[in-house]
Amino acid sequence: MIIIMEPSATKEQIEKVENRLEELGCKTHPIYGEVKTVIGVIGDKRHLDNDQLMMYPGVENIVPIMKPYKLASKEIQEKSIVKVGDVKIGGDELVVMAGPCAVEDKDDFFVTAHKVKDAGAKILRGGAFKPRTSPYSFQGLQEEGLKMLDTARKETGLKIVTEVIDTRDVETVAKYSDVLQIGARNMQNFRLLQEAGMTEKPVLLKRGLAATIEEWLMAAEYVMSEGNSDIILCERGIRTFETETRNTMDISAILVARELSHLPVVADPSHASGSWKYVSGLSKAAVAAGADGLIIEVHNDPATAMCDGTQSLKPDKFANLMESLKPIAEAVDRNI
Repeated sequence: MIIIMEPSATKEQIEKVENRLEELGCKTHPIYGEVKTVIGVIGDKRHLDNDQLMMYPGVENIVPIMKPYKLASKEIQEKSIVKVGDVKIGGDELVVMAGPCAVEDKDDFFVTAHKVKDAGAKILRGGAFKPRTSPYSFQGLQEEGLKMLDTARKETGLKIVTEVIDTRDVETVAKYSDVLQIGARNMQNFRLLQEAGMTEKPVLLKRGLAATIEEWLMAAEYVMSEGNSDIILCERGIRTFETETRNTMDISAILVARELSHLPVVADPSHASGSWKYVSGLSKAAVAAGADGLIIEVHNDPATAMCDGTQSLKPDKFANLMESLKPIAEAVDRNI
């Protein structure tokens, strides 16, 4: 349920309600709006007396949340904006994250980083820990890769998003990264979700290969239940019977997630298609559908990439795509 506080409620009144709820064994998640504060309440409601809670000074109303995902539900608030430094995801700006699938060669990576920034990207992506289907495939440079990401951030001013795949690495990745990415294969790794929730870093949560939208939002709930409300949902295609593309981009998921949840939604056309030829078209479709951003794989020399080269755009094609997105973004009241 959520407790809606009056516009005039003081910080002391809000804290008093929170303290009482915590005494009753509930977790509280205050959300401070421009006009009102609401308190999300998670826990066993059998011990709560709503009539008694209504008597606390500053309480305006108590509303039950019917969805199983309580904190991620749009019932708790209309829209969230996730701030990554001075970058705002979920606002008027279409935020593009770009870079190679994996951090490999230092020189190539830095060239790519500068080129995606020049084209208009706001966040640099790059994997240091790579979950691969085969144990013999390139697994990433790990902490060495994280250090390269950190250097690229200092050189370009871009924020960093990179994947964390193991609970043992959360602290290390959080030390270097601005955004923690939870990949599709780990969407229901509940312990990893909880560990990410304990950090103060925004989390980019990719939809699982065969996950329903409700399961995706429930995964977000695991992160949020630990006190981290800065979640960015990422639609990256789901597995269907179709074999012409790597996955099937579910454009409708962008619309549905935005209707059900207040969390911002971005799209990953690279992993959805598996081919650079389709990235541009899917990017445009996602923006037209209302995505808050895109995460696109860009490599300075895709032919030599150690993973996912076939779905990576060359920097010049990425720059062209960014230009072509501008009128579409403008048509849906976005700027880029």
